[in-house]
Amino acid sequence: MDNTKSEKCCVVNCNLPLGQTYWNSQYDAQQTGWDLGEVSPPLKSYINQLTDKHIRILIPGCGNSYEASYLLQQGFTNITVIDIAPTLVNKLKEKFHSNKNIKIILGDFFEHKGSYDLIFEQTFFCALDPALRPQYVSKMKELLVAGGKLVGLLFDREFDKQGPPFGGCKCQYEALFKDSFKLDIFEPCYNSFVKRQATELFIKLVKQN
Repeated sequence: MDNTKSEKCCVVNCNLPLGQTYWNSQYDAQQTGWDLGEVSPPLKSYINQLTDKHIRILIPGCGNSYEASYLLQQGFTNITVIDIAPTLVNKLKEKFHSNKNIKIILGDFFEHKGSYDLIFEQTFFCALDPALRPQYVSKMKELLVAGGKLVGLLFDREFDKQGPPFGGCKCQYEALFKDSFKLDIFEPCYNSFVKRQATELFIKLVKQN
């Protein structure tokens, strides 16, 4: 292994205050370059394989919630989405106001309380200050039931500009998750959104008892 390359891959820093004010300003200014405009193809494919429509699902840092919309279309009945940006959350509450199968929360993911069978990761991890990554892993473990799954996508690349988004590599991510989760699937994504092809890892991580 090229140790120089590996070390570079695993060093990510943040000098921005990435709190509610920052993210709300991005939605106010419609500066949402991370938004695909549709459900992520890998997550859509995964959702299509699920048979139990009553599992408890959480989508943190939910953005415009295309995945939540698709889950509702497919008949899922217990969906929770959470985001820190009031502008976005107000929009989502208007969009889903008459649907009893989805709960929309304005709040900090790290303060959220709940118990879930499945959590989806879609451009939330990469939006966080990298210093919070160990805390992210701990919180995911706390929120998932025994055998619960964290499923989604992580960037397998670096970015030229100061994030967010913040990149990383498989070696770094595996080191983060391996003590708390079984790494059931952790591989290059074959069906990414066209503009993200060859830059993502698909993960399916199972909480250890």
